[in-house]
Amino acid sequence: MLDIRNLFFQYETKKILQDISFKVKKGEMVGILGPNGSGKTTLMKVISGILTPQKGQVHIKDKPINDYKTKELAKVVAVLSQHVNESFSYTVREIVSLGRYAHQSGLFQSRSTRDEEMVNQVMQQTGVLTFQDKSIHELSGGEKQRVYLAQALAQEPEIILLDEPTNHLDLSFQKDLLDNLREWSKKRDLTIICIFHDLNLAGLYCDRLLLLHDGKVEVDAAPSVVLQENRVKKIYQTDIKRTFHPIRPAPQMALVPRKIERHKREVDPSAITITSERVEVRVPVPLYTLSSGVVGAGMGWYKGFVNRHVDKTYRCEDYREDMEEYLLRNGFIPSETVGMMTAVYTEDATFQFIKREGFSVLLVVTAGVGNAVDAAHSSEHSSFLHPGTINIWIFVNGKISEQAFLQSVITATEAKAAVLRDRKIKDQETGTIATGTSTDSILVAATQEGNYLEFAGTITSLGKCVAEGVYNCITEALDKRERRLSQE
Repeated sequence: MLDIRNLFFQYETKKILQDISFKVKKGEMVGILGPNGSGKTTLMKVISGILTPQKGQVHIKDKPINDYKTKELAKVVAVLSQHVNESFSYTVREIVSLGRYAHQSGLFQSRSTRDEEMVNQVMQQTGVLTFQDKSIHELSGGEKQRVYLAQALAQEPEIILLDEPTNHLDLSFQKDLLDNLREWSKKRDLTIICIFHDLNLAGLYCDRLLLLHDGKVEVDAAPSVVLQENRVKKIYQTDIKRTFHPIRPAPQMALVPRKIERHKREVDPSAITITSERVEVRVPVPLYTLSSGVVGAGMGWYKGFVNRHVDKTYRCEDYREDMEEYLLRNGFIPSETVGMMTAVYTEDATFQFIKREGFSVLLVVTAGVGNAVDAAHSSEHSSFLHPGTINIWIFVNGKISEQAFLQSVITATEAKAAVLRDRKIKDQETGTIATGTSTDSILVAATQEGNYLEFAGTITSLGKCVAEGVYNCITEALDKRERRLSQE
C-alpha cells in the first residue's frame, strides 16, 4: 500500500531525514515514534506530499506520489495534522463536509446524498454530531481534534496519516478514537500511519512501530521488539521500566521518577496488631506486594494487610464483596489493602523478625491443619473450598527482584511442607503426609528500598531467612493450636 524508498530531506544544511525506507501493508496500523527533533513530522509531511524530498521516493499503491493529481490523491490519502489553520469561522458540519471535496464533481461542486450520509456517519462515530452547528472557534482543543478527524474520515481514504491524534483528548476519547482506528484498520482494510508521543498507547494499539532517532530508522518491528527497556532509555535519555498491560499482551513503559532522599522505612513487629477478630499490619507507605489474598491478589502496591478470622462454617456467595465491605467497616481502603481469611484462631498467630547484614525480614503466620491435604493426591478430594488455615506473610525490608518474589513463595511453600512432614500431619482422605491445607494463602511484600536482593532460593541469604522464619512460625502456631485443643 505504501512504499518509502531511501528518503533524504534537509532544510538548507540541516539534515532531517537520512536514508529512510519502510513499507506499510494494506490494513496495517503503524506507529511512528521518536524524541523531539527525530524527524517524525517531517516524515509525515513527505509521505503526504506536502514536502518533496531531496532524494528518494514515496510510492502509494505502486504509483509515485508525484504522479497523483490533488483530487486523486485525496481519495486515497487523508491527513490529520497537529496544527490546523482556523482563519474562518466555519461550523462543525461545514468543516467535516470539506472532507467530501475530492468526491464531488461538476461546476458547483454540489453535495450528493452519499456525501451527506458519510458526513453524518463520521460525525456520529467521532462524537461531534451533537455540536454540528457550533463554530469551530467555540470548541475546546479536544473537540476540534475530533472535528478534523471526522473531516479526514469523510474523505473515505484508503490511507490515513495522523500526527498525534490523541493530543488534547481526554482519556475516554483517546480510548474511543484508538479503538475505532484499530477496528477500521481490521474491518475496512484502512491503512493507518500515526505519530505517537505516548509509547504505551503506541505499544497497545499498533501492529508495528517505526522508531526514529536523529533522522534515521533505529528499528522497524513489532511493539514487543521495539519497546525494549535499554533501547528506550538510550533513545529518549530517561529512566524507564518496562512492564506489561494487565489485559493485552502489549509492552508498556513506566517512568521512574527521580528518587527523593527520605528517612529509611522498615516494617517491624510494631506494625502488627493481633486480636480475636483479625491479624493486621499497617504501614505508612505502600509496599510492592505479590499476594494470593481474597482482596489484593496478584502484584500491586499496598499499605494495609488483614488476615480475618471466619468460622469454619463460613459460606458466602460473593466472598470478595463481603471482604471489601468488612475492610471498609474497619477503616481499611480495599484498593490499598490485601485481605485474607482464616478459620484458625487469630490469637494464635505467630511472628518472627530476622535481621541480616543489609536487610531484614518480618514473618507473620496463622496456621492450623484441620483440612490438611497431600497435593500429590489432591484428585481424591472434592473441590469444595474451606476457609484457609495456613496463611503466610513475608515482609522484606530491602529491594527484591520479581524473580525473588516468586522464589520466596517457593521457599516458603517448601518450608511449610517440611513442617507438616516433620510433624507427620496426614491427609485424612488418603493417609499420606500432607503438604498444606486446601486453601492456604501467601503474600510477599517489600519496601523496595535498600540493598538489592536478586534471589530467594533456599540457600540464598533471603531464602534462608524465609525458610527459617516460615518453619519456626508455623511450628510455633501449631504448638499453640495443640495446646488450645488440649485445654478444650
